[in-house]
Amino acid sequence: MPSVSSVFEIPKFYYFDCGNNYSGSKDDFSYKIVTGDNLKVMTWHGKSCSMKAKIENEHEFERSEEGFAEMIKWLEERYSK
Repeated sequence: MPSVSSVFEIPKFYYFDCGNNYSGSKDDFSYKIVTGDNLKVMTWHGKSCSMKAKIENEHEFERSEEGFAEMIKWLEERYSK
């Protein structure tokens, strides 16, 4: 089964559509996806939790399959910078 991301291990859209949040990291890059009316993504560098980290990027996407795909692309672009 192919992953939704070529970079990160992120659950499929259904996980988020059920109202779950998710956080992860790769190397020194960390991220958190918060589910609400939209999907809110925050990124930072370092191993601190999101509450203690200096958030470097933050963006919201529509809570839909299309918004989810845009979010994955945006997150991968932040990682590659």
